[in-house]
Amino acid sequence: MINSSNVSYFTLAAYFDIELFKFLYFFLILSLYVFIVCANLLLIVVICMNRSLHEPMYLFLCSLFVNELYGSTGLFPFLLVQILSDIHTVSAPFCFLQIFCVYTYGSVEFTNLALMSYDRYLAICYPLQYHVHMTSNKVVVLIAVTWSLPFFAVFVTTLLSASLQLCGNIINKVYCDNYSIIKLACYETRVNNVYELVAAYLIFCVPVSIIFYTYIKILKVCFSGSKQTRQKAVSTCTPHLASLLNFFFGSFFEILQSRFDMSSVPNVLRILLSLYFLTCQPIFNPVIYGLNMSKMLIMCQSLLSSSVLRGSL
Repeated sequence: MINSSNVSYFTLAAYFDIELFKFLYFFLILSLYVFIVCANLLLIVVICMNRSLHEPMYLFLCSLFVNELYGSTGLFPFLLVQILSDIHTVSAPFCFLQIFCVYTYGSVEFTNLALMSYDRYLAICYPLQYHVHMTSNKVVVLIAVTWSLPFFAVFVTTLLSASLQLCGNIINKVYCDNYSIIKLACYETRVNNVYELVAAYLIFCVPVSIIFYTYIKILKVCFSGSKQTRQKAVSTCTPHLASLLNFFFGSFFEILQSRFDMSSVPNVLRILLSLYFLTCQPIFNPVIYGLNMSKMLIMCQSLLSSSVLRGSL
């Protein structure tokens, strides 16, 4: 029985020998990461450079794209190193750092999506009072809360996990996971479990409640409103709903793997399901928003075309 502060490394047991295919997997993961960085960075630059896009909806989108960069950077470089490595271990400090990055990414994603649903609720249900309710100062405060509250909550979670006394150092996943650390604890983890329930309520249950409430109100307005109102609601809410469903599915797969015995599921499928949570959303969001929002698509096309012209001169 040892204290976690004396654990120098953790072993990631979900990896298996892929022999010569590791270079193929390395190239595929690297290509995905490059695409994620380029796509999200392009949209962030487009929003920041064009004053016509300095509206609440696009600023919330910019916050979302920054979070996609943050979450993917917490995973992909680590995966690339592990794929080429013959010994799949990670130092204890870096493991807890990755736990912090992964959990803050998921928490910020939930709160950001809830914030965007609230913004759509005001725009559709109260269009005339929208700019009164959604001022520039309020946008800054809402984005600050979206990031600061999850960072504080996850920091305490990581601190509690790092202080546990552990009886092992084997994690049955391809990246570090907080619940896997808790399962290694030698003693009762009641404090961790109670805090995680409270944190989950604030970070997940409250945003989900906001999302359900706002979309019920939006649906009521759509059914009772004009055809123009319904078209506006569909055009602005479709990308958001698609992003929500994608993230809900990813979160569901992650919770399912963490809380239940998945030994009967093939190892490759378990790995794919665990990575879905951190890979599909950073790919999905820039594509769905970049292609479905005409104003942003036009700006991206003009920026890319001007860059190509400057490069050819």
